[in-house]
Amino acid sequence: MPRISADTLAEHRANRLRDLLDAGRDIVATEGADALTLAALARRVGLSRPSLYEYFRSREELVAAIVTDELPGWVRKLAEAVRAADGVSAKVEAYVRAELEIIADGSHGAVVALSAHALPEAARSRIRAEHDKLLAPLVDVLVEAGVPGPGLRAQLIHGAVEAAARVLRPGDGGHNATVVAALVDQVLHGLP
Repeated sequence: MPRISADTLAEHRANRLRDLLDAGRDIVATEGADALTLAALARRVGLSRPSLYEYFRSREELVAAIVTDELPGWVRKLAEAVRAADGVSAKVEAYVRAELEIIADGSHGAVVALSAHALPEAARSRIRAEHDKLLAPLVDVLVEAGVPGPGLRAQLIHGAVEAAARVLRPGDGGHNATVVAALVDQVLHGLP
C-alpha cells in the first residue's frame, strides 16, 4: 500500500496533483514541450505509469491540466492590478503592465508551447474558456468607461501586449522600459 503524505487521502491526492503539474511545467521549461510525456513525468516524480494514470489518462489530458491550472492565477493577478489602480487610464495601464509581466515570465512560454500541440476539442474549449477570462478585467474597465466595442478593444490591446513582449530583451532594462512606455502610450493615446 502506498504511503499517504498528508492527513487525508484527498489532501494527499491534491498535493500529488500539484507536484505533477509543477513537474510537468518544469519538464517543458527545461526540455521543451515535446519532452513532456507521461513516461517522462512518471520518472521525474518517481511514480509508476499505472499510478500516474490515476491522475491523467493521456498526454493531452496532462497538457490541458497544466494549461488550465496556470490561467486562473494569471486572471487573479490581472484583476488585482486593475483593482489597485484609480481611474480608467491607470487601470488600463496597470492591466497592460501586469499582462506584459505574465507574458515575459517563463511559465507563460511553456503554457503557450503546450497549448500549440494538437489537443482534443474538449480540452481546447476548456483552455479557450479560461483564456477568455484573462481579458475580463480589461473588458470591465472599458465597459465602465463607455468605450465602444469593449471586447474587441480588449483583444486589440492584448495583441499589442503580445507584440511588445516579442521585442523585450532579457536583462536589458533600459530597452525594456522604453518598450513598456511606448506600449502604454500607444494603448492609451494612439498616434499623436
